[in-house]
Amino acid sequence: LLASSGDYLRLWEVGHSSIELISVLDNSKTSEFSAPLTSFDWNDVEPNRIGTSSIDTTCTIWDIEKGVVETQLIAHDKEVYDIAWGEARVFGSVSADGSVRIFDLRDKEHSTIIYESPQPDTPLLRLAWNKQDLRYMATTLMDSNKVVILDIRSPTMPVAELDRHGASVNAIAWAPQSCKHICSAGDDTHALIWELPTVAGPNGIGPLSMYSASSEINQLQWSAAQPDWIAIAFSNKMQLLKV
Repeated sequence: LLASSGDYLRLWEVGHSSIELISVLDNSKTSEFSAPLTSFDWNDVEPNRIGTSSIDTTCTIWDIEKGVVETQLIAHDKEVYDIAWGEARVFGSVSADGSVRIFDLRDKEHSTIIYESPQPDTPLLRLAWNKQDLRYMATTLMDSNKVVILDIRSPTMPVAELDRHGASVNAIAWAPQSCKHICSAGDDTHALIWELPTVAGPNGIGPLSMYSASSEINQLQWSAAQPDWIAIAFSNKMQLLKV
């Protein structure tokens, strides 16, 4: 199965010689308009569950086996730009309201604000949850060269800020096999791998390694099946990088 999001959440079945659209999941109350989806995340622990985020301030949790909405939450005060699963029934989201919030499906009436951007109304664009150590998350701010590392046990105060990019950061991904490594990529054409120390030094944290593409990097993925490989997307190209 392959999932994609845009106007709706779509599920595709990929065969040896064909790709077939098997379902279009739409939770709009009217047939005339559906608020665009900004992102989605597939639940690793319970693969029948996909969470989506939308510009209409909501996050929607789908049971894709049944093709029904499990729950829909008003997650933020403004557009929700990204969503990431932690545990089976716990997810986080980031928004144009500048906050990182955590939700537990067992208590849908409440959420926990983990972080708020220091500049008022500065949107947070990306969120990545460390699957090897669920205490840690990473987020990026709009038009910022920083990757902010958060410890959910210590809300509001980042444990580290990775600020060696020369332009805005567009994508982040934790290493699937290590709790201490994260990759970031941005408009400076660089993909940086970082190793997070227990305590940051006086000069901050520098990258462990760097790759330079020929133009701005828009997206990256760190392969869980082959953790020695990272994929980056820029211009009209995709490249595979050996870690």
